[in-house]
Amino acid sequence: MAAPRNLMGESGRLLRDEENPASEEDDSPSGKKPKSERFPLTRWEFFVALGVFFILSIGLFCIYLTMPATDYVKLKLPRNLSDLRMLKDHLASYAQDYPVQFILGYCSTYIFMQTFMIPGTLFLSLLAGALFGAIKGLLLVSFNATAGASSCFFLSKLIGKPIVGWLWPEKLRFFQSEIAKRRDKLLNYMLFLRITPSLPNLFINLASPIVEIPFHIFFLATLIGLIPATYITVRAGLALGDLKSVKDLYDFKTLVVLSLIGFLFIFPIILKRKKIYE
Repeated sequence: MAAPRNLMGESGRLLRDEENPASEEDDSPSGKKPKSERFPLTRWEFFVALGVFFILSIGLFCIYLTMPATDYVKLKLPRNLSDLRMLKDHLASYAQDYPVQFILGYCSTYIFMQTFMIPGTLFLSLLAGALFGAIKGLLLVSFNATAGASSCFFLSKLIGKPIVGWLWPEKLRFFQSEIAKRRDKLLNYMLFLRITPSLPNLFINLASPIVEIPFHIFFLATLIGLIPATYITVRAGLALGDLKSVKDLYDFKTLVVLSLIGFLFIFPIILKRKKIYE
């Protein structure tokens, strides 16, 4: 009697599978997506991110309401050099007439975009050079870039791990292993990463809290390490009319100079490792 029961059991399972196609393997064309392809945030994490975005958006909107009236139709985030030149011409007199209000609006916009990884901060850096000159523009952009990166750091500490692991799993593992090797000279290594184009700044902002880089190291490396590239960008803003493409900012010569500066910071790490192996 055992055999008939087994046959009936197999038949029952076949019937259930036919009635419930969704119970097939995930790799089938009609099945569910693999877990790695699904949106990484839980419902709670998604609403936290949405809440932070909503609160900061309200704050940014309130700052705009306190600013003197202007032609808001001409105010838009530049997406190319042509947009940036028109924005610069429109804001030149406004920035001179209302310097405090303009800087407040500029800083709020820059930090907001940096926090939520909205593209376009490069154009705002060029705008700072065009409106305020090399030194003032450098100070202004350095402050905003550091504040925005720090804000992004803490946001990533709250909900960033699943996103970074979803978007860049291999790059995150590589970064984690490199950080583990250089714990004793972590500031030097972070300065090297900030100065050179070894890793994108966006990835560094998001991944740093995940690989447990202390905030004071992250802050100092960002504040100091972004100065060379920021200075190049701000200086380019002084000659905005002659700039033909954003790609001209970082030509081969500029990248070589940044790499040499970065090498000066990582050289102590290389020297120490060499002494260990001798």
